[in-house]
Amino acid sequence: MIAENKQTPLLAGWAIAAAAGLVAAGVAYVVGGLSPMQCSFVGALIFLVVGLILGLPGRVQVPTAEPVGTVMRPNDLQPMPAVAPLYTPVQTPVHTPAVAFYKPAVAAPVLAASSAAAAIADAPRRPAGLTGARGGAADDLKRIKGVGPKLEQLCHSLGFYHFDQIAAWTADEIAWVDDNLEGFKGRVTRDDWVAQARILAAGGTTEFSDRVDKGEVY
Repeated sequence: MIAENKQTPLLAGWAIAAAAGLVAAGVAYVVGGLSPMQCSFVGALIFLVVGLILGLPGRVQVPTAEPVGTVMRPNDLQPMPAVAPLYTPVQTPVHTPAVAFYKPAVAAPVLAASSAAAAIADAPRRPAGLTGARGGAADDLKRIKGVGPKLEQLCHSLGFYHFDQIAAWTADEIAWVDDNLEGFKGRVTRDDWVAQARILAAGGTTEFSDRVDKGEVY
């Protein structure tokens, strides 16, 4: 006869999936400089991919055949004919389902990790910031058109204190800042901060900075 089917464990697969998601989110934040929301998305994606692969329930039959032999009646000393087996073990491979179930578990995490690494590589890069203004004196970022008092404080919180920092931003770094200016997204590109910062960093002035210097704006 065949013993009852046993449900393969699910908790181990989902635990591995959770660990993989946390690692992917950490890599996205530290290496890629993604926002917490983007890191959460990457971690959730990895968790679902790995969890669905490792956590799918599977059943493995463990056949246990009753011994076949001579059956004796209580009051009969003559052997009864041998009872034919109910099934042929060779026709029901025990190991085939196990191999088919665990084979994707080896390849899938590698593919998922590669996809996460590609997503991080394509993500906008965070510009290098400072822990504080050089010499304790920050440039007046409000001289850049589009940067008001609140936005200047937000720039400081991200580590941007000087014109030359903004002037050196690449296209990827501009995209990162645009996406992470909470409440002011897109202002870097819309007001062309980089072009203004290059002029101001070189000691020049703009029409807007002249108005700020005269007290006509703030």
